Amino acid sequence: MRATPVAACLVVALVASACASTKAMEVQPTRGPFLIRPEGEMPPPQARHYADCIAAAAAAKTYVKEPGQNHLRFTCTGPVAHAFYDALGAWSAAQLSEYAVYGRTERYAQRLVRDTVGIDSCSTEGASDYSCTVVLNVGEFLSAD
Repeated sequence: MRATPVAACLVVALVASACASTKAMEVQPTRGPFLIRPEGEMPPPQARHYADCIAAAAAAKTYVKEPGQNHLRFTCTGPVAHAFYDALGAWSAAQLSEYAVYGRTERYAQRLVRDTVGIDSCSTEGASDYSCTVVLNVGEFLSAD
């Protein structure tokens, strides 16, 4: 006789679960991409270097399309670039992503594997010449006719 109440509870639980999952399926689109963007997180302190460089490049109109890519390259100079270059120092050294090329010291924001396409970097020739490039993958709209 005890099996009957347990079985009844299981049936109720399964029906409730099925109803809940049916409602969840009704909310989700059956085809296409999931269009809900998750809430963002607080950016880490180094994010300000990216934001400052992009803002400076936009103000100076020093941005270009990366050849053959749907990327925009924003190039900043001066104190904004100097701060970004300094911030990359210890991290780039630890990642083995600092190079001396044609009299410039280049620091990359990730370890280079194949080439520099799509990779953010900062460089200097000396005490007063700093330049940083932030590359954004902006999607196919950039190349639309």
